[in-house]
Amino acid sequence: MRTVGCDPVGLEAACKTLLEGGVVVIPTDTVYGLAAHPDFPDAVERLYTIKGRSEKKPIAFLASSVEAVERRGFSLTGRAAELAKRHWPGALTLVVSNGETTEGFRVPDFEWTCKLIDRCGGALKVTSANLSGSQAAVEAAEALKSVGLSADLVVDGGVSPGGVASTVVAVNASGDIKILRQGAVRC
Repeated sequence: MRTVGCDPVGLEAACKTLLEGGVVVIPTDTVYGLAAHPDFPDAVERLYTIKGRSEKKPIAFLASSVEAVERRGFSLTGRAAELAKRHWPGALTLVVSNGETTEGFRVPDFEWTCKLIDRCGGALKVTSANLSGSQAAVEAAEALKSVGLSADLVVDGGVSPGGVASTVVAVNASGDIKILRQGAVRC
């Protein structure tokens, strides 16, 4: 494991690590995240292992844009589209269904992270960079102490500006919402 900065060199290192099936601690606008490329199931499995998270709890995607969400086969319509327009980029994770599967998506309000996600194909599986049940990390040193030693790379982007995990909202086909986790955004 090594640490890099939140700069072009760090961007290249993080992109290379993710595209080779590695796991990377990344800064976001809310808290630090533990990221894996969704095309590498073993890397996604490592997220669960490193975090000590139950496999019954899904890991959401961080996406670079609404278009990237659509490329993954999920159309944001109705209430989901309204919420995305109002809160993306930002600290709202939307849980939506495409009729076959259900996934959570968030577009972070952190330019460096969006560049990384875009360079990796538009979406990464990301969970907070802390052990399950522990407080989320808002600095790279906290993430490193909690889960970083098991990651392949840690990107130090300073203190996360939000400091609070995202709000997670499920939106059903009828447009009804259910708050699954209250976080930085009020819905």
